[in-house]
Amino acid sequence: MDSIDLEVLHACDQWLRAGWRCEYVTVVRTWGSSPRPEGATMAIRADGVVVGSVSGGCIEDDLIAAAREQGIVRTAPEVVTYGISADEAHRFGLPCGGTIQLVVEPLGPHSRIEELLALAQRRVLTRRTLDLASGAVDLAQGRADERLCMDGATLVTIHGPRLRLLIIGAGQLSQFLAQVAVGLEYQVTVCDPREEYRASWNLPGVDVVHAMPDDLVLDMKLDGRSAVVALTHDPKLDDLALMEALKTDAFYIGAIGSRANNARRRERLREFDLTADQIARLHGPIGLYIGSKTPYEIAISILAELTAVKNGVALPAQMSVEQGKALAA
Repeated sequence: MDSIDLEVLHACDQWLRAGWRCEYVTVVRTWGSSPRPEGATMAIRADGVVVGSVSGGCIEDDLIAAAREQGIVRTAPEVVTYGISADEAHRFGLPCGGTIQLVVEPLGPHSRIEELLALAQRRVLTRRTLDLASGAVDLAQGRADERLCMDGATLVTIHGPRLRLLIIGAGQLSQFLAQVAVGLEYQVTVCDPREEYRASWNLPGVDVVHAMPDDLVLDMKLDGRSAVVALTHDPKLDDLALMEALKTDAFYIGAIGSRANNARRRERLREFDLTADQIARLHGPIGLYIGSKTPYEIAISILAELTAVKNGVALPAQMSVEQGKALAA
């Protein structure tokens, strides 16, 4: 399953190859509430066909109508703002006073879409710098901490590896977690050396691997867009994988288990060659305290915490499973 960003780049590349005129639209700034975040993208073809989304519908309709009536007439990138007035906000489905700013970029060979797509497919994090006056594009190695930036002369966007999620263990909870994670556009890998657990798996878009988890952690070369969740309850599988994962740049590393089991796990990890700071990165008991009981609810709890960490959201301590259960007792 391609991420939305890759789907948009794929569409642009295919349309250009077929000789279509098309534009690449990027959300560069929002004020107030907005349906889509900064960095959201959309491709629009001269006949009004679109891939991706920048507003959830209403602004797309306006751009489609313009393309169908006029074709693609821009010769250079243009900054377009919707929703400045209350009337416009209402017309375009934005909350009163809400505003969304887009860069609409006519594409051609100078846009380097084919090259950008190839780099993204090879999991190369790439910084794309667009000259807003000429439409010229520069591609360079990106950094994981970089974000979209527009200074009036250039627009810088970051493209590259999809988020990856490595799940240790192929049990029932893992299936629910993988299913939801795929919908969140994670590239999901499930690792379990136990044939009896892997045999029942048939989930599209998920790689199920027969390997020792610690070996796979090393092979995957986890980076800042990677997460690891250990779900086997078996220290022989979970602990060795966690030991290696905690040495990587993975943005989230978590393990299932009770408060007592996680305390014992941390004691075991201290016996390995790990620092106190590395062990402190481990999330466990995993997830947010939402009173979850069923595998689906637990999967949502785990992915909610994972999403908060990915987005840099500092959560109150009482939302953790450990604190939440203690307060509810």
